[in-house]
Amino acid sequence: MEVSFIMKEILRLCFVMTVIAAISAGVLAFVDQQTEEPIKNAMKDEEMSAVESVLPPFDNEADKDTLTLKDEADEYKFYRGRKEGGIVGVAFTVIAPNGYSGEIKVMVGVDTQGVVQGVQILDHRETPGLGAKIETADFRDQYKGKSLADPEAWDVIKDGGTFKHITGATISSRAVTHSIARALEFFAANREMILGSEEEKSSESAGSEENLR
Repeated sequence: MEVSFIMKEILRLCFVMTVIAAISAGVLAFVDQQTEEPIKNAMKDEEMSAVESVLPPFDNEADKDTLTLKDEADEYKFYRGRKEGGIVGVAFTVIAPNGYSGEIKVMVGVDTQGVVQGVQILDHRETPGLGAKIETADFRDQYKGKSLADPEAWDVIKDGGTFKHITGATISSRAVTHSIARALEFFAANREMILGSEEEKSSESAGSEENLR
């Protein structure tokens, strides 16, 4: 009799726990469904705000004028900024895998010649008060106006380069610097594809000028 009672209690508890688990799963699924879209929209707004901050002034909807390219390790989504129909620059993200506390996501904006127009840090887990200073304008703005044409520029001063590193956060500084250099190299290697017809227009324009001489 006692064994039967214990079994009934166990079955009752199992049933109650199953009901609780099912209700909890349903609530979590509902909350996830309700918050998924707002979170996506917030992330998109943040990314587009970064795009606007790293590009020269543009008048098109850059989020609708994009191109995605891949190499062996990374995938790059290019946002093309246009002014009166002509491309003035592109913005794209690059991941620095070797930050002090993990990956650092960097938004880089360049003009059509590959000269840096702006840099924004989109995501990181660097140490507050140290590596987190990569977000400051003082650190980010030192890359403006730089390109691959700058000799021996793409390293921090401690490693023989020209870029200032944050005191006590050389690893974070180095990771951002190297990631921007990698982004510029990818842009340079794929420039014609990224700019598309803009390159053709430039070539045609140059040819017309030669014919007039």
